Amino acid sequence: MSIDLVPQPAVTGRAFDHARVQSLVGELLEAFGEDPNREGLRDTPRRVADAWRERLCYDPGRTGTVFDSETLTVGGSELVIVNGIVLSSTCEHHLHPMRLVATVGYRPADCVVGLSKIPRIAERHAHRLQLQERIARGIADDLMATARTKDVGVVIRGEHLCMTQRGVRADQARSNSVLLHGCFDEDPHAARWLRDAAREAAA
Repeated sequence: MSIDLVPQPAVTGRAFDHARVQSLVGELLEAFGEDPNREGLRDTPRRVADAWRERLCYDPGRTGTVFDSETLTVGGSELVIVNGIVLSSTCEHHLHPMRLVATVGYRPADCVVGLSKIPRIAERHAHRLQLQERIARGIADDLMATARTKDVGVVIRGEHLCMTQRGVRADQARSNSVLLHGCFDEDPHAARWLRDAAREAAA
């Protein structure tokens, strides 16, 4: 059985304007004091526009595949945890890259989610101008809707280049987001499994 989540458009609902981005990059190079027509930069506006389109216009494909199961019971002891989901996103405050490692867990109720769909759900939230906290919340909300359960937990550890390569330049600093629902919030054993998996992925 499969359930297609509603595709996530850009926040404004506008389409990516490749030609305009290319033109603006050319203007930016000029504002930097560069000559966008010199050798080495001549094709840079197109390449940068291509890169931004790839970064922001990602199609995760089918993200809602679930398999009904008669052997699972609501509130059972089974936990499914996927760790080491590496995500590349872009901070909406400085347009600097973020490198995130997500750990996502849920307790199946009457169905299980195809394992490959969990990274797909994570990717669909990473490919836009984002905040780490919003990515965690989006993953949790989508997984709760797909798996038909409130027992969902998300842990994300991130390196933000806006913090490590500019400003304070804290190159070893990492940001952690923890979002716990249902059993992951109420059951310390479930929470421990999730946090241990997150630590293992970050090691």
